[in-house]
Amino acid sequence: MTITANSQLSNVFSQNLESITSKTDGLLPTLGAELVYTQDGAGRYLTFCWQYSELLGLSTEKIVDDLNQTQTFVPVDKVTYLERLHRILTNLVPERFQCWFSYQKELFELDLVISPIMPSLGTTATTVLVMGRLVQATLNKKQARVASKTPTQIELALRSQQHQKLVNRITRNIRRTLDLDIIWQQTVDSLGKALRLERCIICPYQPSSSKVQVKAEYRQPELKSMLGSDIDIASEPAFAQALATLEPVMMEVAGYKESGRQKTLVVATCYQDQANGLVALNWQDECYTLTESELELAKEAADQLGTAIAHATLYEELEIARQKAEEASRLKSEFLANVSHEIRTPLNGMIGFLKLILEGMADDPEEQNQFLAEAHHLSIHLLNIINDILDIAKIEAGKMELTYAPVKLDELFSHVEGFMRPQAQMKNLSFRMQMPATSDEIIVQSNYQRLLQVMLNLVNNAIKFTHEGGVTVSADLVLKKANFQDQQFPGMVRVRVADTGIGVSLDKQDKLFQLFSQVDGSRTRQYGGTGLGLVISQKLVEAMGGEVHFYSLGEGLGSTVTFTVPLYQQPVMVSSNDSDLTSSAEC
Repeated sequence: MTITANSQLSNVFSQNLESITSKTDGLLPTLGAELVYTQDGAGRYLTFCWQYSELLGLSTEKIVDDLNQTQTFVPVDKVTYLERLHRILTNLVPERFQCWFSYQKELFELDLVISPIMPSLGTTATTVLVMGRLVQATLNKKQARVASKTPTQIELALRSQQHQKLVNRITRNIRRTLDLDIIWQQTVDSLGKALRLERCIICPYQPSSSKVQVKAEYRQPELKSMLGSDIDIASEPAFAQALATLEPVMMEVAGYKESGRQKTLVVATCYQDQANGLVALNWQDECYTLTESELELAKEAADQLGTAIAHATLYEELEIARQKAEEASRLKSEFLANVSHEIRTPLNGMIGFLKLILEGMADDPEEQNQFLAEAHHLSIHLLNIINDILDIAKIEAGKMELTYAPVKLDELFSHVEGFMRPQAQMKNLSFRMQMPATSDEIIVQSNYQRLLQVMLNLVNNAIKFTHEGGVTVSADLVLKKANFQDQQFPGMVRVRVADTGIGVSLDKQDKLFQLFSQVDGSRTRQYGGTGLGLVISQKLVEAMGGEVHFYSLGEGLGSTVTFTVPLYQQPVMVSSNDSDLTSSAEC
């Protein structure tokens, strides 16, 4: 398009130089530049088209005559400009450069490309075509007696363009990545450099928090960094107002320089009318005042950033959820493999013993009874595994229904001791059960069968993972009122199962109460089991109004598991000091 326009202009000039203005005015806007004009060798305007003409008060109809007569829109260094003009006409080589022009009390830095209009064959080039754009506009202090901070119309138009480009650049950067750290840093860098700020910070915001942390920062080298510091929202009124109104807030603060004060603009980033961050811009007071349109641009940039924060946060949450789903799938696969092994082992044993009996391999009735006893023992073990699986399935489906009634703690302890003491004795372990010293029975509100199941699970684990020393089961009273199922109870009974076994390292203890997870989930693990015992116990205790906790100082240092259940009625405590007895019972 430029080559065609130049050719047309050359023909026009060669035909009639005096009528050039009327014949080329219509061509200039079609060249696609912000500023287009033609001049002769003396710098006299022949045609002139600029999108800011009306803002300067230049009449479109008489613009060329006005400029030539008043000599108001001229290069600041006119001599150098004319020398360049003559060089271009002589060498017929276009040049690009930046040049300051003055008009009334304003200065304009222009980025120009000056090209010679090629003459007809045998003639000399006498005119140039100039195309360019406005880089910046400032007050001409040499011509103005009083410096005004009020921006001119052309300054506003130029700044509007620059800020819109800035918003577009920030938006492009945001769309290139979902990494919040990169988005935040690119945004503060873009704002800080484009607006020549003293400082620009971004702080993500959570409605549940009273503080925000500086996650990204642009600052001048002489300023102390705020990166990573916490800001109390209540101590910063502008922050609180921006979050409450979702509108830009301007405030003036004491500056760090002797020159005076600083201005700060605080804008809340938001998504779907919910604030999720804060952007604070800091600059010296001598800088220009922001206009309403620029505040709208700031809000638009904050909205873009707020959307990016929301999308990036959602992506992170989805990624975490995906990783958890993959981990859950892995654990389930590992669990199914282990459970299959746990079921197959006793089943193979049962089949083997029964086959020996059916094939008459027993030497005598006593040995046959021994085979039957082993098969029965294995069948009970298999039944327990299946019951665990069914229990966890009911719990996960929310179909575990429990009936509650008063349960005597001494009866419960007696049954547990009857089941578990023989196992402890087979491993040469000490086994102790201790009840609180009271003059009457301790009664809890619970489900007897499920409470027995919990205790058997915990004591069986303690014995299984203990090779020397022993296991101690004890109970104590927590005389603090508790509520369960819309009923108030005088306290809780805390049951403690402590062992001197292998313990659990601190970094693996979080796996103990995870469904389908075992501390050692490998197929070659030393200890068998489905890994459901603690999970089922925890779910059952919570359903009965209590809590389960696990304690271990590390591998080889033993373990302690405690659980609580509601105390049905407060018993009378026995103490060597009667006065202490009374006060303890009334706590």
